[in-house]
Amino acid sequence: MTATSSKTVSYGGLDEGSHNNMTFTGVEMPNGGRAPAGATSGASGDEGTPLLRYELDRSISTSPHNSARNLSTLFGCFMPCVLSIFSAILFLRVGFAIGHAGLLETIGMFTLGYFIVMLTVLSLCAISTNGAVEGGGAYFMISRALGPELGGSIGFIFYLANVFSCAFNCSAFTEILEDNFGSSGSIVRNGIPTGGSEARWWTFLYSSSVLMFCFLVCLIGAKMFARFTGIIFLTVLAAIVTIIVNAFIQGPLVVELPVDNVLIPHNSTANYTGLSLQTLEDNLFSNYTEDYTTRDQQSFLIVFAIVFNGITGIMAGANMSGELRNPGRAIPLGTLGGCLFTAVIYIIVFLLVSATCTRDLLKNDYNFLQHVNKVGPLIAVGVIAATLSTSLSTLIGGSRVLVALAKDRVFGSVTNPIARGVTKGGNPIAALLVCWFMVQMVLFIGELNAIGPLVSVFFLLSYACVNLACLALEVASAPNFRPSFKYFSWHTSLLGMIGCIIMLFLIEPLWAFVAIGLFIFLLVVVIIWGPHNQWGYVGQALIFHQVRKYLLLLDIRKAHVKFWRPQILLLVSNPRASTQLIRFVNDMKKSGLYVIGHVKTGLLDECHYDPVQQEYPAWLYLVESLKVKAFVELTLAPSVREGVMHLMRISGLGGMKPNTVVMGFYDDRIPVNSLNQAKAEKPSRFRFTTDSDEEEMGQVLTQLPKIRTEAETKALSADQYVLMISDAVRLRKNICLARHFSSLDMDALLNSTKDSFIDVWPVNFLKPELAGYLDTACIFLLQLACVLHMVPKWNRHTRLRVFLCVDSDYTSTKKKKAKLNKFLLDLRINAEIVTVPWNHITSLNTYQMNSQNGDIAPSLVMSVSEEYLLALNNMVRDYTSSTSVVFCYLPLAPADPQYHMTYLRHLDLLTQDLPPTMLVHGFSEVTSTVM
Repeated sequence: MTATSSKTVSYGGLDEGSHNNMTFTGVEMPNGGRAPAGATSGASGDEGTPLLRYELDRSISTSPHNSARNLSTLFGCFMPCVLSIFSAILFLRVGFAIGHAGLLETIGMFTLGYFIVMLTVLSLCAISTNGAVEGGGAYFMISRALGPELGGSIGFIFYLANVFSCAFNCSAFTEILEDNFGSSGSIVRNGIPTGGSEARWWTFLYSSSVLMFCFLVCLIGAKMFARFTGIIFLTVLAAIVTIIVNAFIQGPLVVELPVDNVLIPHNSTANYTGLSLQTLEDNLFSNYTEDYTTRDQQSFLIVFAIVFNGITGIMAGANMSGELRNPGRAIPLGTLGGCLFTAVIYIIVFLLVSATCTRDLLKNDYNFLQHVNKVGPLIAVGVIAATLSTSLSTLIGGSRVLVALAKDRVFGSVTNPIARGVTKGGNPIAALLVCWFMVQMVLFIGELNAIGPLVSVFFLLSYACVNLACLALEVASAPNFRPSFKYFSWHTSLLGMIGCIIMLFLIEPLWAFVAIGLFIFLLVVVIIWGPHNQWGYVGQALIFHQVRKYLLLLDIRKAHVKFWRPQILLLVSNPRASTQLIRFVNDMKKSGLYVIGHVKTGLLDECHYDPVQQEYPAWLYLVESLKVKAFVELTLAPSVREGVMHLMRISGLGGMKPNTVVMGFYDDRIPVNSLNQAKAEKPSRFRFTTDSDEEEMGQVLTQLPKIRTEAETKALSADQYVLMISDAVRLRKNICLARHFSSLDMDALLNSTKDSFIDVWPVNFLKPELAGYLDTACIFLLQLACVLHMVPKWNRHTRLRVFLCVDSDYTSTKKKKAKLNKFLLDLRINAEIVTVPWNHITSLNTYQMNSQNGDIAPSLVMSVSEEYLLALNNMVRDYTSSTSVVFCYLPLAPADPQYHMTYLRHLDLLTQDLPPTMLVHGFSEVTSTVM
């Protein structure tokens, strides 16, 4: 038998069998990205090649920060949701709703409200089960789906919603306190001072005291909040049970109405009838009158705005996402369970109240549930417990959102103190202080019914954005959006978003505009000063989805000359010396496709990894710094010519392919570095999160090619350069050669008070006998110059001139000028025609003879003398004292390689010492005289 070798064979750097015991690991990627934390890069066959390994090890330990996640579904989500939904509405505003709107409209309001809320809950559940959810609740989910701009803005709106909700419940706590211990207290009359001219300040003092208590509880931490939640939930549940049982055991009563109700006579009473069909019938329909707390006439929308607060607590569990043991499971189960439980309780209470209480009682005593109950004090305790719980949950939830905003640096360094003010246990002290101050300010508004609509407005806007986030993720069809919660669709998200927006404007139009205006203002602030976080933008996924769809619809067979536009591939050898040309071509593209191409020479077999990918971030940063709307295409090839062929063939996609190729001029000039100026012109939207990030990004440009020195030879030979021009011609690409653009000074042009010119010479100087004819190449030349002149800054500071080369015959000159003028009018090109006599120059043109056979040289370029070209150059220069750019006809390159150097020599003589010059030869039909 033959012995087998014990040596392990490795493929792609992963040893056979090693996949059986793997841990999640991540490595630093070559493009600056970062793989999952804890990764290692093992041998990959090529030294230095990054390798991402995912190891499945049973002994994975929980990371330290997860130790703070100790809340279960029941205590961390279900109970906070139930208590937040009940809050003050169940105990203090059920009579208000039924008394004004009647049973049927009240049930309709809650049905509509629950419908909108449940659609939002479906979206919330989908997002929360699509990945790990950290602290920040709804803000975290929205920001990671919609990006920092939209996420940060709506996160702050959601924070304000929590602030207003906390103030609402503190005011509700005070109302029940005054009803039971105030001047008409049902437990202790005149137990606390409430009346007189200082009544409002006593109310403010009590509300502030409740707020301070909530602040101290939240200051201790989430565990203390959870302990309070359990006790409060049992208390509220006991109060609800007494309401239901009392309806069946309590007989008719006469109830004294509050003495602070100025809409009724002093010492007025109302009846509690017990269960009665007649009472139920009397309370079926609406009867809107004045509200005795605000003195305002009520309507369906006003009542709906108040009662909608009774179902805005769905985010209470999501707000605790940073403390939930398993948020992906707890948020859907706890939120859906809380909504179902509260809906059943609300319907039962509505029916029992409508069948037992007269309308006078419902309208004039909002605390009637306590006054008609056999154990009235328990109702008072239940109200206090419910409002206290909601105050606690919104205060701690708002602080968590604020901390998340601060940690993400959404509003720049302004919020740094808030991010730093967090204890080791995750308790946000600084954020709690800010929230306490904000709620304290809202308490100055005073009345419960005055704060209620504001809570509804901000919560509805927040809910609309939750639906928007889910809708965007679903419509984008991103493969990684696969939530474990399946009971949703884009239809439910869209319907929920529309419902929220409609109700937003129906409830409080003025505050709706204020909230949306604030949202837009915050959006602008975040765009300008916020961070450039790599969270993944759903907008990018949506753009990809739509672009792919429309690219498939863009059929080149349906293209028409009327809608032709230049789609340019600019070939850049070294961007350090090409910044002016890159900007100029950006102006010349006229909303067309613009691709900046670069060839890196080498073989992939000789590299450990693709060197093109290492340079790519630097090119993207360059494009952003230069403020040009261009794509970047880089390729690796054995030679520059082969790489350029790759770019000309495959750049673009579908119907968006470059039709024009722009190259720099081949000469012996040493390139000048113009990149430092471009670095100083970074757009304001490019932001850095830290100083180290800025320093790191400042080093990105070191990946770009270095400037060629005088001692170094060119990477491209003259023959290869001419062959590249010929390749473009064979591929039927319009070709442009750019020279002297390093001298283009746009600042001088824009600041000059004198008119400058764009000069067009639509004549093939190497065929002077055809000077009176405009071929396709000449028309293309005119079109490019016209497109450039249409750019606003060029249009304001330059005039277009077309030069007509003529002989000395006056009659012939007049006819040619008239024909050219008519041609320009037909093409709607507004240009000045300048006639240039050139008889004295054409006479210098002498045909050179082929030395071998005495015949005229077959190459067009060999049929002119250098004396003739120098005279042409002088003629053009005579008109360029105020010229910014010159467009000239580019003769085709000779097919015979022996004439390549002569061809370049002639182009050099023709364009030497001119202003920035674009030599152009076109094959496309680009103009139309018809509609």
